[in-house]
Amino acid sequence: MDAIRQGAAGVAVEDIQERLESLGYVIDAVEREHSSFGPSTSTAIARFRIEHGLSLGDEVDTATWSLLVDECYQLGDRTLYLRLPNFHGNDVRQLQERLNILGFSCGEPDGTYGVHTEAAVKLFQESIGVLADGMAFPDTFDAIERLRHVWAGKPADGPHPMGGMGFARAASVLENVHIAITAEDPISRNVAGRIWNLAHATIDSCGIELLDSPEGASPDIQALLVLSASALPENVASGVGNVMLDDFDTLPPRLRTAVQSSHATPPTTRIELPVGTAAFTVGDAQTFAVILLDAICAALDGLELS
Repeated sequence: MDAIRQGAAGVAVEDIQERLESLGYVIDAVEREHSSFGPSTSTAIARFRIEHGLSLGDEVDTATWSLLVDECYQLGDRTLYLRLPNFHGNDVRQLQERLNILGFSCGEPDGTYGVHTEAAVKLFQESIGVLADGMAFPDTFDAIERLRHVWAGKPADGPHPMGGMGFARAASVLENVHIAITAEDPISRNVAGRIWNLAHATIDSCGIELLDSPEGASPDIQALLVLSASALPENVASGVGNVMLDDFDTLPPRLRTAVQSSHATPPTTRIELPVGTAAFTVGDAQTFAVILLDAICAALDGLELS
């Protein structure tokens, strides 16, 4: 494109001014009225270029225009998915920042929808029980927006683990939240039983209930966790969130997201154990039980459940 510079006027200048104002730059009212590229527009462009790592200057060349368009995208303005060339822009950066806080790591938020961002979107979609295709449609954006109280105002440069729980806080969660745990197979039933034993050894008045099947949940259950040693079938939207036990540091925020996003009654989340094909030992079962109980307490700490 031909560079647009001071002295120009017309529709293109009007578009540039609208975009600059949406980003917080101040344009003189007279220049806006006449869609003229005057001193205030020139100053705004010069500031924009400096603040976004472009070369010094006050004209709108191809690089400046492309970046100005990118910075004006808001999450939800367009469907995002992995393609070549990659989608890039402020909306992608917003998506990455929010997923990072929720425990689904995109890496450094760089505004580019690459393979790491697609993988994080798939994990998030799986955790809320929708088709995990890595395509960020309005339903994905709506689910993220419903979790605004989790990510709003938080630093978003990477995943932020909730960390381990102290005994007193863990005991408080176990006493005040009525949780039910069940399992789909012998291995996961072993782990579920060990979680129940650990929880009831922690506090006598423990609110964790061990069920033979999901159908056995009592009406006052506030959250139902279903353990499984098998993978969720690919491209199947179960309606129940699925969280993989593959990143212990971010497990609590991912589990919290899944519970909060569940539309089932009671809120139901499937937890997939990383059993694989190797021999599964008693030590493995105990390790998973300890990790999961700590993650459950951290995820549900302070969470309001009906």
